[in-house]
Amino acid sequence: MGQPQATNASIEEIAKELKDAAWFIGQRVINREEVIEQAFCALLTAEHLLLQSRTGVGKSLLAEQIFSMFEGARLFRVQASKEQQPDTFFGGLDLEQLKVGRIIHNTEGSLVESEFGFIDEIFDANDFTLRALLSLLNERRLLRGMQDVSSPLHSVIAATNYLRVSEVTEALLDRFLFKAVILPDKDPFVQYQISQRYLVHGGRTAEPPKRISFERLRHMHQVIAGRSEELTINVSNEMLYFTNIVIRHFEFLRNRQMRDQVKNQSGSDFYISPRTQAKSLDLLRALALLKGRSNVVHDDASRLYFIFSTVGLPEDVALFRKAYTTVLNSLTASRGFDQVTMLLDFSHLVQEIKEEPQKMLRPLSQFADAPVRRSFVEWLRERFGAEQPQDQNRKILEQFLADFVPVCDEVRELKHSVDLALQSTLITVERELQRLERP
Repeated sequence: MGQPQATNASIEEIAKELKDAAWFIGQRVINREEVIEQAFCALLTAEHLLLQSRTGVGKSLLAEQIFSMFEGARLFRVQASKEQQPDTFFGGLDLEQLKVGRIIHNTEGSLVESEFGFIDEIFDANDFTLRALLSLLNERRLLRGMQDVSSPLHSVIAATNYLRVSEVTEALLDRFLFKAVILPDKDPFVQYQISQRYLVHGGRTAEPPKRISFERLRHMHQVIAGRSEELTINVSNEMLYFTNIVIRHFEFLRNRQMRDQVKNQSGSDFYISPRTQAKSLDLLRALALLKGRSNVVHDDASRLYFIFSTVGLPEDVALFRKAYTTVLNSLTASRGFDQVTMLLDFSHLVQEIKEEPQKMLRPLSQFADAPVRRSFVEWLRERFGAEQPQDQNRKILEQFLADFVPVCDEVRELKHSVDLALQSTLITVERELQRLERP
């Protein structure tokens, strides 16, 4: 292994390293660029990836080649089978401890003490073993009997030829935020390229010319998670709101599709948990980093199907892209994004007043120094003049929303929510000011 790489690189430098690594993998594993990008997003966000395909499509080769691009990380490999017990993953049991009724695993060399894991044919494992894996995959802790061990596990790639449905496997699937189906490609030229690579490498991973240190990857994850003091990837308030609307619209489309498929029969609905929705923000920052940007843009949201759909299934991806395009077109028309930004800025002003009620005793035009308030203050001066009486502040705040004419349904809904927040704030502030006036 080479020397560990410094972590004080720019976002552009990090993006180039990742781009070069992805290109190298793509030269070895043909026609898998989208899954490779998805895998890098999983590594950047410290999440897990599930690969599904028929036999002989190269799932194992892809996973091994991805992990080969990094150095300084321990890789645990295993092929699951029905006969295996949890000690296959956690290490053998301490027999002396077992004699006194304590289940203690010797975790050295196991998945518990590894940064990377590759589990082949994961659904061949029995439910008892899969259930034991859940806390390790999710909380990064080994919880067995009285044993509670923290794990450095960063990301696992699992492969399977089929999905097995049970209560346990549903919970397991929830641990794999990223999922992909790899379909066989029968295009003659693609098959020719695959044959070329096989003649050179014989189905083995290729030695990369340069590896990325695991310390660098861990630092990238800190940037993605917003915990780096050196680098920041910004997500604007408008972008946050836009993303959540896209996700909600996709959820609506997916449920409508499911109802149509079962001919309106009752059944389970499609649900995106708040936890998964929150993790989509990390994916947005990962997508921006891969492009060498320090800010998230609208186009990044178009790739959120990496976690909300199954990559490799065109109909799944198309449905998410439809949700994204519908919302984008609606907000792009007639200054919709400008209105969203204005209302969100106004909501922050309302929140500041709620937190500091005494601000209602000052002319609101004094907020002009804050850039995010300019649109509101410009309206204020046009409507009421430069210096309004203090007792008009409530009327000013309410009149701003009364004069605000939404250009689309998304903005209309946001205005309604902001109006409710304003009314609640005005009641709270009035009570607080009355309390302060009492002797």
